[in-house]
Amino acid sequence: MGRDDATPAVANIDETALTVGKPKQRAVGVPAVTHAMQIAVEQMGPVRTGETLRLVNQKHGFDCPGCAWPEGDHRSAAEFCENGAKAVAEEATRRRVPPEFFAAHSVAELATWDDFALGQQGRLTHPMLLDEGATHYRPVTWEEAYAVVADEVAALDSPDELVFYTSGRTSNEAAFLWQLLARGLGTNNLPDCSNMCHESSGSALTETIGIGKGSVSLHDVETAELVIVAGQNPGTNHPRMLSALEKTKRNGGTVVAVNPLQEAGLLRFDNPQKARGVVGRGTPIADVFLQVRLGGDQALFQALGALLLAAEEAAPGTVLDHAFVEERTRGFAEYAAHLAALDWDDVATATGLEREQIEEVARLLLGSRSTIVCWAMGLTQHKHSVATLRDVVNLLLLQGNIGRPGAGVCPVRGHSNVQGDRTMGIFEQMPEWFHDHLDAEFGFASPREHGWDTVAAIEAMAAGRAKVFLGMGGNFARATPDSAVTEAALRSLDLTVQVSTKLNRSHVVHGRRALVLPTLGRTEADVRASGPQRVTVEDSMSAVHASQGRLAPASDELRSEVAIISELAERLLEGRDNAPRADWRAFRDDYATIRASISRVVPGFEDFEAKIDVPGGFVLPHRPRDERGFTTPSGKAEFTVNELEYPHVPAGRLLLQTLRSHDQYNTTIYGKDDRYRGIHGGRRVVLVHADDLAEQGLADGDVVDLVSEWSDGERRAQAFRCVAYSTPRGCAAAYYPETNVLVPLGSYADTSRTPTSKSVVVRLEPRDR
Repeated sequence: MGRDDATPAVANIDETALTVGKPKQRAVGVPAVTHAMQIAVEQMGPVRTGETLRLVNQKHGFDCPGCAWPEGDHRSAAEFCENGAKAVAEEATRRRVPPEFFAAHSVAELATWDDFALGQQGRLTHPMLLDEGATHYRPVTWEEAYAVVADEVAALDSPDELVFYTSGRTSNEAAFLWQLLARGLGTNNLPDCSNMCHESSGSALTETIGIGKGSVSLHDVETAELVIVAGQNPGTNHPRMLSALEKTKRNGGTVVAVNPLQEAGLLRFDNPQKARGVVGRGTPIADVFLQVRLGGDQALFQALGALLLAAEEAAPGTVLDHAFVEERTRGFAEYAAHLAALDWDDVATATGLEREQIEEVARLLLGSRSTIVCWAMGLTQHKHSVATLRDVVNLLLLQGNIGRPGAGVCPVRGHSNVQGDRTMGIFEQMPEWFHDHLDAEFGFASPREHGWDTVAAIEAMAAGRAKVFLGMGGNFARATPDSAVTEAALRSLDLTVQVSTKLNRSHVVHGRRALVLPTLGRTEADVRASGPQRVTVEDSMSAVHASQGRLAPASDELRSEVAIISELAERLLEGRDNAPRADWRAFRDDYATIRASISRVVPGFEDFEAKIDVPGGFVLPHRPRDERGFTTPSGKAEFTVNELEYPHVPAGRLLLQTLRSHDQYNTTIYGKDDRYRGIHGGRRVVLVHADDLAEQGLADGDVVDLVSEWSDGERRAQAFRCVAYSTPRGCAAAYYPETNVLVPLGSYADTSRTPTSKSVVVRLEPRDR
């Protein structure tokens, strides 16, 4: 069975525009400022640029709609990064997509546009409906749009034929109402973007320390003696992290980078807010850089653990935190016995590293009194990701590096409120206590049967078990794996509903009928009956703070996410047995009433309103961080025994990771350049070691199809230019969402079911130019 690239972007390739130069050895600096301002002025104009950027991430401003990296207590006047400025510019753009646009362009035509072209059209302005069999979207009133949803929901045989998707851009208030609406209708089908990125982190951390969140603060990162940054590219994905790592170095700390590619941001940081970053040499970041093979991180962390145990055996009492291990953990003896039999030949094969390289990092661990491990999708998107992260925790537990200043686990989340969504109940399998609290607050019986995650939701759509899809933000069609399968599944539905700020591919991959509901962005003023509203978000380090937009909305027709959910709920829940006893109109008119309910449902949010009155907000409780307490079944942190796994790639094949370019954020494409990697004017490139190219009879500049191989057949992404690049032998890299088509739906992490987007077995098939 073959599956071709679901996106006809091949037709848009301009090979003459694509140029390849040398990768950069430093990140940010004046070029980042220049590029950010160029895009901001193009999208917003000079006056609006000044008005908007001065409010980004400020205590009395709005939260950046980009990444979830936290803000410190002392903030600069420019508390944003290059990609944050781009994200704000895309939302606050003066470009518009009015009904006339849809009248001029059929859905079939828009389906041939690439992601960049769709996103560049600007802000959606009116509710739009695609009737069954129609070729164009047409404008409708909000009442008509809600009636379409109500009719389709009423026709379902079961509430479990509904899918409620959520992106990490959604506020806490909207996320809380979204899950309440879903559960009020009787389903826990609440897939979200976390299923595709950090679900492995939550699974591993919940099992080992009792809470699926990071345990460190920004101050901890800045004062740690050792920070290991693994499977993460902060220079592109969350550039403000570089400022924290710069402080780590200035405070005498050491940084180890573990990544298959030598990313510029991990080499040297030119801080544009400091003289040394503008006219000086900047700050070197990584003291040690391990170019590990894809999927080899578990072997690395097991090897480091084995070396620490060997050092303790050689000099008893000098390495391990025996009091912590004995009093606060369980399973140490079994873990130590398992690592005593570690096969170093397997470690070498899995990591591609020399033993001396690993021993160098072990020496740094031995000399550190406070160690943090930071990671992102490079560790979470493999079959054995949960086991890998358990071994990360094992390593930290050995020296007591949980609940100690400057030490702990630091999963760096992607989208700005993806962590807050989970806290608010966006999860298909929330614990019983959450349901109990929700039921007590709203006087109903919420469904207890677990719902569908993202993979299961796509499978259900494809099998005809799901009929209606409701998306609160995001770009589901492009964020998900196995693009051709996912798009076919979406097209089989009776109704697709997308609550969006901008045009994207999910609007042209639709069900029998389709609705596009335009919503306010973070930058815009949200004025309800009780006056101007604020919303809240939770960052990667469990800090919750308020966000309030100031710009005039892009259209008078826009409604906030909270208003859309509340108005939908009034219609969908009317007359239903066992509906939540909620005042949806009060929720819509005054968001403080939502926060009052949250304060009674979610622990840590007591006195919610008063806490966000304090500039900068508040930090949620975290027992491992706050008191070295662990809410695991045993009441202790768990050492775990994990069999060593790593990908085994057949001869003549490569292991592909999908990744972002510097000119994108998740599925939003800002431009066709990736200047840190030396790629300009195009995105369909595959980065491969020169020796691997030669071994396959290829050369830099050749054009190939990428063909992934899975048990149910092949998948193909067409016309990618080969770029000889510094990456471990046997490994390759290419940008998503163009390569999501290659990720099989059935290939996901054990336990977490996160798609294996960082370990896709592919072959390079030459094609004529």
